[in-house]
Amino acid sequence: MHYRILGNSGCEVSAIGLGCMGMSDFYGPADERESIATLHHALDAGLNFLDTADVYGSGHNETLIGKALAGRREQAFIATKFGIAGAKRRPEGGLELQINGRPDYVRSACDASLKRLGIECIDLYYQHRVDPNVPIEETVGAMAELVRAGKVRCLGLSEASMDPALIRRAHAVHPIAAVQTEYSLWTRDPEAEALPLCRELDIALVPYSPLGRGFLTGAITTVANLEDKDFRKTNPRFQPGNIERNLELAEQVKAIAAAKGCTASQLALAWLLAQWDRVMPIPGTRRIANLDNNMGAADVRLGAAELQQLAAIFPPGAAAGARYA
Repeated sequence: MHYRILGNSGCEVSAIGLGCMGMSDFYGPADERESIATLHHALDAGLNFLDTADVYGSGHNETLIGKALAGRREQAFIATKFGIAGAKRRPEGGLELQINGRPDYVRSACDASLKRLGIECIDLYYQHRVDPNVPIEETVGAMAELVRAGKVRCLGLSEASMDPALIRRAHAVHPIAAVQTEYSLWTRDPEAEALPLCRELDIALVPYSPLGRGFLTGAITTVANLEDKDFRKTNPRFQPGNIERNLELAEQVKAIAAAKGCTASQLALAWLLAQWDRVMPIPGTRRIANLDNNMGAADVRLGAAELQQLAAIFPPGAAAGARYA
């Protein structure tokens, strides 16, 4: 396993992490035994960067990880999130999130996560979504108190990449070690402002959905075969009118990967790793075979010509459809 330094924190994490959300939520039913076996396999292979959140499965995901880490805490670097206090479905589709960044909520959410995870200290604690009604200085100030109390090691922000000024304000209160955002060949928005800012402040960039929610693997050609509760069935990029264009892009990834002698997943992840040595993607899976495939991306090296070829096929805005409904 290859490792990278998590920004200004000095902490060493696996270059490829594991997004654990799908083990509890959003992608249809999961088998808990299979998920725990996958988590154990990741630790055995040296993958230590595990990503979860209190909202995934309404706490189930943290509890699951806590169960899997029993007796193996020292092998894992645990990142979790707070801030989405609830959600309700909009009549027109999509979710309306209830965001809470108040200091008292920060403290209570951290204590609840620690209990579910069965640990004494969270390695990386993110604000999952920024509360527009609470100054970022107040929220990060409360997060910094958790660091001083020994309950948290490093701080992060999730989905704040579109507001560089806000990241600067947060970083002025306490060093921000990582910014998590959607970033992949078909979502290159962070390159405009977030990536340059992260380079300037030595903040790690942690891409979630680095495989386009599975689309860039080349395995998805229709939503008809997805589970009924799989949220991709309502995601704009998977809908008629958009999916046809996106399938053309996915086919080009598969063709380049075949010529390279790697899988489409590995090519997409290797492209991200090549952007900067402080980029650590966290592809999600609950299956060992997929995990092994993803970890293999760290051994794939892309030359300048290959990077230029991929950039030409996937300029910013290439994917059809919005990221969310």
